[in-house]
Amino acid sequence: MEKLTKLIMDSGLAQMEFGQFAMILVGLLLLFLAIKKGFEPLLLLPIGIGAIFVNIPGAGFYAEPVYDAVGHLESPGGLLYYIYHMGIETGMFPLMIFMGVGAMTDFGPLLANPKTLLLGAAAQFGIFGTVIGAVVMNHYGVLDFSLNEAAAIGIIGGADGPTSIFVATHLAPQLLGAIAVSAYSYMALVPVIQPPIMRFFTNAEERTIKMDQARHVSQTEKILFPIIVLVLVGLALPSAAPLLGMFCLGNLMKECGVVDRLSDTVQNSLINIVTIMLGLGVGSKLSAEAFLNLKTLGILLLGLAAFCVGTACGVLMAKLMNVFLKTKINPLIGSAGVSAVPMAARVSNKVGLEYNQHNFLLMHAMGPNVAGVVGSAVAAGVMLSYLG
Repeated sequence: MEKLTKLIMDSGLAQMEFGQFAMILVGLLLLFLAIKKGFEPLLLLPIGIGAIFVNIPGAGFYAEPVYDAVGHLESPGGLLYYIYHMGIETGMFPLMIFMGVGAMTDFGPLLANPKTLLLGAAAQFGIFGTVIGAVVMNHYGVLDFSLNEAAAIGIIGGADGPTSIFVATHLAPQLLGAIAVSAYSYMALVPVIQPPIMRFFTNAEERTIKMDQARHVSQTEKILFPIIVLVLVGLALPSAAPLLGMFCLGNLMKECGVVDRLSDTVQNSLINIVTIMLGLGVGSKLSAEAFLNLKTLGILLLGLAAFCVGTACGVLMAKLMNVFLKTKINPLIGSAGVSAVPMAARVSNKVGLEYNQHNFLLMHAMGPNVAGVVGSAVAAGVMLSYLG
């Protein structure tokens, strides 16, 4: 009878606290959004499973290793403990994801129409605006965010999950779970969030502007571009070099044509493996004590504000450019300046087709979309250089 009682008391149900139960429900919600709704399933699914793992009482998924007085291992740590500390805390997983994204990115649309670089730059105003907003909230006692925490939250506005994780691990590791979930949730909700903003800031005539086919970009240009970007940005802003360096490395592998096997590995098997590990590691930070607080709500609200401001600024920059340009730009592609590649570009194309069935904006929108990736990495570098 004593053994039966001990077995019952050692069960997860007997040890379950309300916060852990609530976070398991959050994990199940993430699984529902990934499987049923198709919202960023490659990451929300492992994040959801990681959240369930870390909130199972007594399972020890995030247990720290225990050593005796002379340094001998007495009890090994949990799986999620090693995944987080070896891959996320070191920044290795986000950088490897960036290399994979680079290998799947085509700089052709940006090189064909360099003016779209300004749209990607304008969309980064959401990042810095949100940092200011977080500081103001802290000043008036609405929410207690330090400057480092505000900077980490602001990167959500770039709609770039790996960059958000990379910055959070350096500036605000205690907020990593909420920041990562917020960033990937808003990336998944691009088709829901962006169209109303795009319609609000444009009129019917602007939405029907038809853009001419872009010029052909040579292979030499595509090879030289990542090298030039890496050297120039790396020398001007070394703190951005890790992110942009891995991004440019992946892109160079794709474009140079002499390492097809490496490019294929980076685009497929490697990025898939790292995505699983990254998702589980992020999920490990969704413990009840770290997630269920007012700061999490503030992060979600500020992240949404950053994303909306970034989208609006990209559209407004396109409208401003049209005042001076002879060949007009469809302002809808400005919304793709946030770096949710390629979903934001697809949304620009979809909204454009609603008003002109023969107006295909996808390749034009990929210009600011790719510029947004570079812009968010540069913004992250600025934050890390100033606050890191």
